[in-house]
Amino acid sequence: MFEFLKKKPVAPTSDKPAPTTPAGSAPEGAAPGAHAPPVARGFSPDDLVRAYSDVQAEKAARLEAEKAAARVAVKQTLGASLLARSLGGLFSGNPKLSEDLLEEIETALISADVGVGASADVVANLRKRMKAREFADAAALQQALRDDLLAILKPIAVPLEIDASRAPFVILTVGVNGVGKTTTIGKLARRFQEDGHSLMLAAGDTFRAAAVEQLKIWGERNNVVVISQGQNADAASVAFDALQAARSRGFDVLIADTAGRLHTQAGLMAELGKIRRVLAKLDPGAPHEVLMVIDGTTGQNALSQLRAFHAAVGVTGLVVTKLDGSAKGGVLFALAREFNIPIRFIGLGEKLEDLRVFDPEAFVDALLPERLGA
Repeated sequence: MFEFLKKKPVAPTSDKPAPTTPAGSAPEGAAPGAHAPPVARGFSPDDLVRAYSDVQAEKAARLEAEKAAARVAVKQTLGASLLARSLGGLFSGNPKLSEDLLEEIETALISADVGVGASADVVANLRKRMKAREFADAAALQQALRDDLLAILKPIAVPLEIDASRAPFVILTVGVNGVGKTTTIGKLARRFQEDGHSLMLAAGDTFRAAAVEQLKIWGERNNVVVISQGQNADAASVAFDALQAARSRGFDVLIADTAGRLHTQAGLMAELGKIRRVLAKLDPGAPHEVLMVIDGTTGQNALSQLRAFHAAVGVTGLVVTKLDGSAKGGVLFALAREFNIPIRFIGLGEKLEDLRVFDPEAFVDALLPERLGA
């Protein structure tokens, strides 16, 4: 990314060799006793500032392009969800404003895992405004519904930022079995590399036979160092060794995998607390992010999972995966309303680029028809 700073040979302007000035002597025409200015070596502060600005501009342009592509991908994926189909059906005929329409909206929200409380609040607000004659037609009601849904998600749409002052920035990934933690780690590794971060992976899922090998494969694909101790090793020991190695080698980011576990398994949940304590012995601030991966198809069960993991290890960010499958589309609203924990990413498929930064506007717009009758 600093290619323009590399020194390039200067093409000669004539066949004659340039005159030379002895070291320390004054250039021709200078006052007697004057000395030549020191020879500049390396990069000037202006060079470094320009390099940083170029890198930041390149990153901003990439993020904008990714955001535009994500809106299309989210619409294509979530447009087939239960909530999008239900709301699309309700507004397809430009319905009349009525109590029946409000009840159908509430049923659609509850059926799509938005949650009883959140659904009731949204519809109560719509009912109040409809009685006050604030809506001229169904289009105005749909816009109000969009605003209310967006108000639930906006506060928790906080992207994950790597704090360079806390290097290595430690990310501990947790979740139940089968949610896609290891795959998500591989995608995160690729994303952080594109942002210019050096990183290391810790293969802490020592229970599942193929987990360590799977993470090593992801590491090879992304040219990332993986620290492992083999199956049935102590996960806290793996995390400790990895943090020591990341510190000594000067890595920017360390992502630690953990074994999937049911939130009802008290012993395994306690192990997560042990991993956190062991990491804190080396760095009192570690882990700097506890990232929980949640399967978007699990519906309201995701709430009880997050409740248990948050109590055990203090979850600071969420990744909601498998929204391309049978997910109903509403569980994000329920998670946001109860926990107010940032949703960092959503998973829309198996490809590397299918891990998208969570964009609440794109998410809500994907659930609603673009126009009445659409």
